[in-house]
Amino acid sequence: MNRVQEFRKERRITQCQLATAVGISRNYLSHIERQHAVPSVQVAFKISDALSVDIDKVFFDIKNSAEVSYPKPIKFIDLFCGIGGFRYASDIAFKKLGLEGKCVFSSDIDKYAQEAYEANFGERPAGDITKVEAKSIPDFDVLFGGFPCQAFSICGLMKGFEDNTRGTLFFDIARIIKEKQPQAFVLENVKNLVSHDNGKTMQTIFETLRDELGYHVDYHLLNALDFGLPQKRERILIIGSKKPFKMDWNFKIDKKKTLDDILEKNVDKKHYASPEIVAKRKSMHTATVTPSIWHENKSGNISSYPYSCALRAGASYNYLLVNGERRLTPREMLRLQGFPDDFKIVVSDCQTRKQAGNAIPVDMVAAVIERFLTMAF
Repeated sequence: MNRVQEFRKERRITQCQLATAVGISRNYLSHIERQHAVPSVQVAFKISDALSVDIDKVFFDIKNSAEVSYPKPIKFIDLFCGIGGFRYASDIAFKKLGLEGKCVFSSDIDKYAQEAYEANFGERPAGDITKVEAKSIPDFDVLFGGFPCQAFSICGLMKGFEDNTRGTLFFDIARIIKEKQPQAFVLENVKNLVSHDNGKTMQTIFETLRDELGYHVDYHLLNALDFGLPQKRERILIIGSKKPFKMDWNFKIDKKKTLDDILEKNVDKKHYASPEIVAKRKSMHTATVTPSIWHENKSGNISSYPYSCALRAGASYNYLLVNGERRLTPREMLRLQGFPDDFKIVVSDCQTRKQAGNAIPVDMVAAVIERFLTMAF
């Protein structure tokens, strides 16, 4: 098995360019990328050199890694935990696989998120992760984290992740992985991470995880809509393991929720928009489906769908309106992210809306964790 195509595209190299650098035909390279040909050791080394990646990260033998042996329990940490999306997602995955999971450490800097997390999981997350010594964190098997995307510095001395990622929150993930050496990790981020800083940010992340920390890594852009949640929310999932793996990112979801499953029947009047706002919206747009979520973009254009556009933590309260008339309730927003109805809301509506906008789509991440864990151990 190989990841030649993944690395080539990640580095924005064409097939012709790589084939020329290696000294083989483009047709032969195409066969290698499609797993239809196995290159000689000499060619494999040339390909790895041209891609600037260790050969064992590009070419590996899945058969030699087929045995699965899980720790009992699987210990994990929950970084940038918010209100516990990864906690719910991993619990779903563990149960489907018949495994026991145990959270040994969690962290989030937001005090309101800490309150919500504690109310629902019985433990208060640590605060600022930049001030937590990696050695003080209990040993664990899997790291979960939806880290914020910040600008990366990839100039200067280029001495590795400590120089290239310092000052970003990804640095804290990297330093914890380096110190604790977990078996695997699952990270989540916004769609734009791939194109951020012309792809340099993603390149730095992968060079850190693969080349410096020694993990086999893969990623994919997924949409919550494809995992049974009526919300168009595209997110990058990055997975990594010490064990070589080949992830299948094609998922078949049989049961999908609709807005009828999400929307509450009796809604407090405080969630309704003013008559002026409703009249303005309806003078500009007519929906073709009911129920629908009306979305107003930055240009003032209005559209409506039988699903929600992506929830945003800092968006205007009126940017999404149910049937053009009312705002989503905090409970509806949590449902759109896959949180169960027994999730306790213990902070204000404003903070809960922010928390839901920052959360991960539980159903989507649960499906990824379930499949990935069978390859990671």
